[in-house]
Amino acid sequence: MEITTVHVMRHGEVDNPQGLLYGRLPGFGLTPRGHAMARRVADHLVEQRRDITTVIASPLLRAQQTAAPTARAFGVEVDWDPRLVEAGNAFEGVPVNAHRISLTHPQYWHLYVNPLRPSWGEPYTEVAARMRAALSGALRAARGHEALVVSHQMPITTLTRFAQCKPLPHAPWARTCSLASVTSFLFEGDTLIGMSYEEPAADLLVGASDMTPGTSAAALAR
Repeated sequence: MEITTVHVMRHGEVDNPQGLLYGRLPGFGLTPRGHAMARRVADHLVEQRRDITTVIASPLLRAQQTAAPTARAFGVEVDWDPRLVEAGNAFEGVPVNAHRISLTHPQYWHLYVNPLRPSWGEPYTEVAARMRAALSGALRAARGHEALVVSHQMPITTLTRFAQCKPLPHAPWARTCSLASVTSFLFEGDTLIGMSYEEPAADLLVGASDMTPGTSAAALAR
């Protein structure tokens, strides 16, 4: 039976000097380091002689920019899938890392009633469902070959936890999904038979800024 690999990549470092939780806000592109991260992953996939025939990205600018070097390297166009977008979050536009004390203001209390949903944003179950659908779409598009899919940390983590049969609620600071990381899903036909995780741009994480570094070497953006 045919083997297909779908590589799910997180975007590179984002130009966010105010340290805002940018979420789905428009206009947040990559820093020069972020572009270097994207090129590093493209070079890595070429060096590994990957058979990339499909590149699909979230519609957000940072994801489109991250996908571009791999698309060029393999001579394909970047497609986009709205199901790969960042998770919705009620704190979009708030500098949550620099002013954490502000999150204790009574105006936000109603957002904390159910952290397992979570009540401050898009439910984990909905994120998992749309990411599964996007993964299935990439699998169909790249059948018998390989695809690169570019998305965002929370959706990738949620998809990974679903595939590993782990509870979807999790602590953001414990996420293993660094900037420009690649989580690969290996399929035999339509059956998932393996998963792997790598950080081709690991050396560029030192000195990088990330809203949620998780377990990576990047620093917390403020």
